[in-house]
Amino acid sequence: MHKEGEFDIDIRHLSKIEGHADLEVKVRGGKVEYAHLKISESKRFFTQGVRGKPCLNVAQLVSRICGTCSIAHLMCCIEAVENAIGVAPSKQTEVLRHLTMDGLMIRDHAMHLYIFCLPDIFGADSVLELADKDKALIEKALEVKSAGNELSKLVAGRAVHAPFPAVGGYTKVMEDSKAKEMAHTLEHAREHAIEFVDLFKENSPVFERKTHFIALKNSSYEYIGGQLCSSEGYCISRQNFWDHLDRVVVPYSQATGFEFEGREYMVGALARMNLNKEALHKSAKKDCSSAISMFPSSNIYMNNLAQAIEIVHSIDHAIELLEGNEFKPEPYKTPQAKAGNGIGVIEAPRGTLYYALKTNEAGLVDYINLVIPTAQNHQNIEKDVAKLVQDQLDLGAEPQKISMEAEKLIRAYDPCMSCATHFLKLKIKKSKKPSRRAKMPRNPWAFAEAGKR
Repeated sequence: MHKEGEFDIDIRHLSKIEGHADLEVKVRGGKVEYAHLKISESKRFFTQGVRGKPCLNVAQLVSRICGTCSIAHLMCCIEAVENAIGVAPSKQTEVLRHLTMDGLMIRDHAMHLYIFCLPDIFGADSVLELADKDKALIEKALEVKSAGNELSKLVAGRAVHAPFPAVGGYTKVMEDSKAKEMAHTLEHAREHAIEFVDLFKENSPVFERKTHFIALKNSSYEYIGGQLCSSEGYCISRQNFWDHLDRVVVPYSQATGFEFEGREYMVGALARMNLNKEALHKSAKKDCSSAISMFPSSNIYMNNLAQAIEIVHSIDHAIELLEGNEFKPEPYKTPQAKAGNGIGVIEAPRGTLYYALKTNEAGLVDYINLVIPTAQNHQNIEKDVAKLVQDQLDLGAEPQKISMEAEKLIRAYDPCMSCATHFLKLKIKKSKKPSRRAKMPRNPWAFAEAGKR
């Protein structure tokens, strides 16, 4: 329904995002009063479930939080446990971890861009419909995604719920000859990945809203290591990240939100590109230079282009590591667990992932606290949607167009509500404004967040 000064629309079962959510926007008097992203996934209580479990095993448990970027949870938890019990990985293990993350980024970004976002560019309802129109394009997309899958399988054992990464090392190391074969596979996929960079560069909608960006920054644009930096020009220690956060209970959503120093912010590929583009691999910088020059950007739709560039970078980075190292068998030795506090911070596909973990003298987990990328982006998404709807209303856009643009904007964040089902319910209607958010105390060791994405 579209009345003078009012705007009501209801879309159910929107595909091409990960998980269950509602979006409720109230417009009265021609103005957007609020936009609420209501994540409706049932709580699964992972952080409560791992209390009392051996810290050396907990990474495999929390990796089940997500079925698409489980490796991110696995690697972040491993880092937190190692910092808690004082374990230093070998140089070869560090290389294997960077390769594991490269594989994750290639396959996960490819899924979001080529399966969820590509149909929007060509006006198709789904990737299946698009495949009927342009089979060759989808074959290229699947080849890039397959290369990421194969890299993950070779290095980590599987693309999802990888068995090889462990606290202190890898339980199995790939053969050196297989590494060189994998480099050749990635080189072929790279040609297609560059084509998709050009495609997303030419097809990014325009939308601007000043946003505060947070991401890890390091000298090689790696997803593990470095300092947490802000788009406002300063960096903080990863150990102090929680000191800057407010965990926010959102009364109308199953998932919590976060504020950085009292206001919304964004994490993800766009944040990484804005803060660290000079550290991209030299080959990616050469072949994607025109696309990279478009950053920094405050246009959320450019998150898609940033992911496309990261695929090329991750391929180049992985090729360099595969060809530049000789991989040798390295027997895994189970570390000695003990009491301690540990922080893990990595860049997951959707943004900065933070783990705070406490172990007791028996090596069991007392507390674990998670800060999830989608939860961090929650409030920023709401602000962007409110502005987008208002902009479209001011332009006199019809309800159907406003709905489609809202869907595309949310999709650009690549949110992960859950890993099993891909739909969103969008409602813009007249309703009572829910109660204000309630803030939780800043204390990473005092409580465990309920394992939500």
